[in-house]
Amino acid sequence: MSEHGDWTFLYDHSEETKTRYISFMGEEARHDIAIIQTKNFYGKSIVLNILTHRMAIVGQKDLDEPGYLEQAFNMTEAEAAELREFLYLTI
Repeated sequence: MSEHGDWTFLYDHSEETKTRYISFMGEEARHDIAIIQTKNFYGKSIVLNILTHRMAIVGQKDLDEPGYLEQAFNMTEAEAAELREFLYLTI
């Protein structure tokens, strides 16, 4: 571990990532998201809601977890159902 002043870095590295930007209008809401694929997080993707500035690390199993997207993105069940349906196809 390296130290700098009052900071102790647990890790500090760079990597190439794949980022996909998607905007779609569902029945319940507009969804503007970025999906970042990385080698970190055990194969999960970083999903960023561009409109609300909320993000979550999401894998296929997380999509099956009740309330996961609702809580992470502060969405209604109906809004999260739309996003979940889309994410099943993309991550």
